Amino acid sequence: MNIHAQAAICRGNTEPFRIEDVVLDDLRPDELRIRVVACGICHTDLAVRDEQLPVPLPVVLGHEGAGIVEAVGSDVTVAAPGDRVVMSFNSCGHCPSCAVDAPTYCYEFFPHNWSGTRADGSATLYRDGKPVNANFFGQSSFATQAIAHQRNVVKVPASAADIPLERLAPIGCGLMTGAGAVLRAMKVRAGLPIAVFGAGTVGIAAIMAAKIAGADPIIAVDVHESRLALARELGATHSFNAREDAVGKIRELCPQGLGYAFDTTGINTVIQGAWGLLAPMGICGIVGASDPAAQLTFNEAEFMGGGRRVMGILGGDSDLVTFLPELIEHHIAGRFPFERLIRYFEFDEINEAIEASESGEVVKPVLRIGTE
Repeated sequence: MNIHAQAAICRGNTEPFRIEDVVLDDLRPDELRIRVVACGICHTDLAVRDEQLPVPLPVVLGHEGAGIVEAVGSDVTVAAPGDRVVMSFNSCGHCPSCAVDAPTYCYEFFPHNWSGTRADGSATLYRDGKPVNANFFGQSSFATQAIAHQRNVVKVPASAADIPLERLAPIGCGLMTGAGAVLRAMKVRAGLPIAVFGAGTVGIAAIMAAKIAGADPIIAVDVHESRLALARELGATHSFNAREDAVGKIRELCPQGLGYAFDTTGINTVIQGAWGLLAPMGICGIVGASDPAAQLTFNEAEFMGGGRRVMGILGGDSDLVTFLPELIEHHIAGRFPFERLIRYFEFDEINEAIEASESGEVVKPVLRIGTE
């Protein structure tokens, strides 16, 4: 059965995204077809556009999708037609990482998320009878219909029945990454100081999560005063402009050092500056999308002698089945008010939404693609 849809196709950073007609492949036993209601725009989408990640172009991107299940394969148990769902990254389910509920570090992450096809090489989308690169993070939700998988779909809990899907959409990547870095990966302890470098979606999600964890002080660092102001409203106890000796001010505020430093910028000089702020046993978590050729250096004796640690974090160390519902419950309780980050755009305004994100005007753009 041919299911027709419209999808925003990315051909690189020299052309705008263009919404074009596509046809979905038939579902496999472990797949679901989702009518997409909304999808957040994430920095990772733009990193692919700019060819910083090895995803083939042209491609249908979008990996913060939410929608309504319209059909399921014979092996699907996570949701049924009519269910409201959010989508996130995909994983194999059988490698050593997946076996210990650490799917963000799936040994087969690339073929399941970034290859442009299913892991077996088959296409999920076609245009004019020819395959289109898609299956991005197991979904490609910059489209009116998406094929997703048993392992990257989470049913919205009944407790969130009154929360619109357009609000829940971005929870599957940026928000999950920032909150998970604090609550899951670094396991931030109450009463210890944390500094978050970069107050975009991931950074502010980390700040909100640090408040949940009871960190103190919670320090936001950015170059945009508007984002620093928002960070203070959502949990930061202090904020410093990165252009005004933020490192020196943090050292003055926390003379014994930071328990945690969290970098979302991917800028090596920022990360290395954060290392010098760590207290004994301090942890620096890094999530920023760096240039593939970028290198980091640190003083071995300083790290070894103080038991300091640096931690690469992907997807907030999140197990989707448990962590996304946990975040939704924090949101319902008012502890994770991520709606404050969102501005909505219509699907055909995708290029305007990207521009607003890159300029710093909008923290989290979300595309309204369909209706519930």
